Amino acid sequence: MIRTGSPAPPDAADYIIIGAGSAGCVLANRLSADGRHKVVLLEAGGRNTGLLNTMPAGMAVLLRKANPSNWAFQSEPVSSLHGRTAYIPRGKGWGGSSSINGMLYVRGNAADYDQWAQMGLDGWSYDDVLPFFRRSEDGPPADELSEASRYHGQGGELAVRFGQSRDPVYKAFLDAGQEAGYPVTPDFNGRSQLGFGRYQLNIENGRRAGTLRAFLRPALGRGNLVATTGVHVTRIVLTQGRARAVEYRRAGDTVAQRIEARREIILCAGTMQSPQILNLSGIGDPDDLAAVGLAPAVALPGVGRNLQDHVDIAVTYRSRLPLLWSRTKGWRSAMIGLRYLARRDGPGAENALEAGAFLCSRPGLDRPDLQVQFIPGIMSNDGAKEMIAEDGFTLDMIALHPESRGRVSLQSADPMTAPRIEPNHLSTPGDLAVLRRAVGIARQLASQSALDPWRTTERSPGATVHDPDELDDWLRHNASTIYHPVGTCAMGARSSQSSVVDADLRVIGVAGLRVADASVMPTIVSGNTNAATMMIAEKAAGMILKDM
Repeated sequence: MIRTGSPAPPDAADYIIIGAGSAGCVLANRLSADGRHKVVLLEAGGRNTGLLNTMPAGMAVLLRKANPSNWAFQSEPVSSLHGRTAYIPRGKGWGGSSSINGMLYVRGNAADYDQWAQMGLDGWSYDDVLPFFRRSEDGPPADELSEASRYHGQGGELAVRFGQSRDPVYKAFLDAGQEAGYPVTPDFNGRSQLGFGRYQLNIENGRRAGTLRAFLRPALGRGNLVATTGVHVTRIVLTQGRARAVEYRRAGDTVAQRIEARREIILCAGTMQSPQILNLSGIGDPDDLAAVGLAPAVALPGVGRNLQDHVDIAVTYRSRLPLLWSRTKGWRSAMIGLRYLARRDGPGAENALEAGAFLCSRPGLDRPDLQVQFIPGIMSNDGAKEMIAEDGFTLDMIALHPESRGRVSLQSADPMTAPRIEPNHLSTPGDLAVLRRAVGIARQLASQSALDPWRTTERSPGATVHDPDELDDWLRHNASTIYHPVGTCAMGARSSQSSVVDADLRVIGVAGLRVADASVMPTIVSGNTNAATMMIAEKAAGMILKDM
């Protein structure tokens, strides 16, 4: 039976893309662009065309709990977080996490990619990947940036703009950074990431500009592209060492159906579900597979290992002046929605994340190890990061280069069961020390005179919490993820036991299969991960088309 609103997948295609998220939408556009090849995009979620997906402020609702746009995974208890579980929202449906995220466009630091090249990954240095960032981008106007032509693209599919809020508290935050002796940078994606500045955002004309809008929607009219919804991939079928087909179920199906791949299968299911699908296909650690009753087809011990994420802590202050809470409570929320529907502007068209910083927590580092997100509201220190019903502001301090490594594995052989996620946050003394120093930096910034008109008292951790042991205990009780998981299908040398894909993103030991999403990052980038994920997909498309 063909479900309303989603075409049935054909029996065969040249390219099968699993997952219509940030990477899958880019690949669907690029691989179908010349019309020569049949491309099928398989997605378990829906179309993500609702108001909350379109309105930038809708992210606060979409990220908070499970909904049709959010898988909303929960981790296993994390011993280094005093046994707490970690809440892990991941995008579901067209656009994936780019349909629910905070819309910050941050590429990371040039040294991140040079490090990949130094690990033996030819073609992944900063100079190598910069053209792929630029290819996608319709960047900010050149008069807003110095050296725009060197670092930014114009006329690409992806809108990159500076925020439009005129709230003076953002300027006060930037002024506080200068007062504290830190530099200012006009472009976090330009010559130098270090310092205080305004974030670039994937927001255009008051609308979210994720990969659904930028890449998939313009391609939907192509006769050689079939983009599905409600299609849950259950495994990749291997025959004589080659990925030959994909098995899937649609809602109500009791028997899996199958689509054959004439050329390649590209797995873009994300950091949690790409390793899950590989495992379900018999690709992974033989002992892990045997534990859930699956026979190994290809021994790749690295599948699901190397999980990395950015851990953050919210240092919060009460405000004497009205901020986000007073402006949105009660009837004001309805007025914001009405204004947005009528004019596509106002708070509904903003993400409340327009200013920040990249800083070094100690001397001698080759790149920043802290990111600051300034929020004109009090953000809770739980996984859902809800806004507290009180006026204030948050210095969200994010540790950029975790030493801790976690893993993703199968809970069972049932493909409809969520994967087992063991993030292992703050499991090293070094990771804890970075956040401890971050709290000190946040306090230094908040004490500057530029924030005097707003700041009253420290709400969390509280002005009395200074003893290192007490502070560490508070961190373990309150730190959480900022939703940037990567690394579970890591790129690396084919000879390495930890590698899952090679520098061409081919799954080691399997012909006709690549992974192209955030899971292939060998080390996490210095900032929000969506921009790097789109770049990986751009580069993957170039590799695939070159190999035709």
